[in-house]
Amino acid sequence: MKYKQLLMDFGRSVMRRVRTTPDELVKPRRTTRLRPDPLLEDFANQLLQAAKCRGLRVSVCWNPLLRTTAGLASWRERRIILNPKLLEVSAAEVQRTLRHELAHLLAQHEAGRKRIDAHGPEWRAACRALGIPNEARCHELPFKRRRVERKHFYACPECRAVLARVRPLARRVACVKCCRKHNGGKYQERFRFHPVKHPESLAA
Repeated sequence: MKYKQLLMDFGRSVMRRVRTTPDELVKPRRTTRLRPDPLLEDFANQLLQAAKCRGLRVSVCWNPLLRTTAGLASWRERRIILNPKLLEVSAAEVQRTLRHELAHLLAQHEAGRKRIDAHGPEWRAACRALGIPNEARCHELPFKRRRVERKHFYACPECRAVLARVRPLARRVACVKCCRKHNGGKYQERFRFHPVKHPESLAA
């Protein structure tokens, strides 16, 4: 019943924005900074309370610089960043994306300092707790995509899995599969990805 009331309050509030005519809808300029959304922030934190999560509060904002990404979750800042193009799709899609990104933060909060897979079992459990049990890893929204060539490749010295990147890694990153298999999910230096020139298989 509590979820149903949250859904009704959320839908009424967001649909007021979606129904705004194009002339009245002021889209953020591409040069503007992140725009906080108090309504969605309050809704997200109510979802956490309904999921019986304690000790985690998040902020929610819009980023007009996002192109094909529907949303992002920053664990360091406890922040969810959404693409304003979602408003042109539907209120339901705004809500689904919000829950998807919130599940990332909830999963990491429950895991503590343990390294977890972005869309692993912890994330799926968080999705169930937030009311989206069959959530997919990626969206299929009609956002125009641009193809970017991946020029940087890294390999795990243990399992030889290869990580393809558009930009070089800015910090030490280890193979999650090997860390989970041999070290309880904790970072282990011997599983750290090392640069390679000619990858044979890709593990994005």
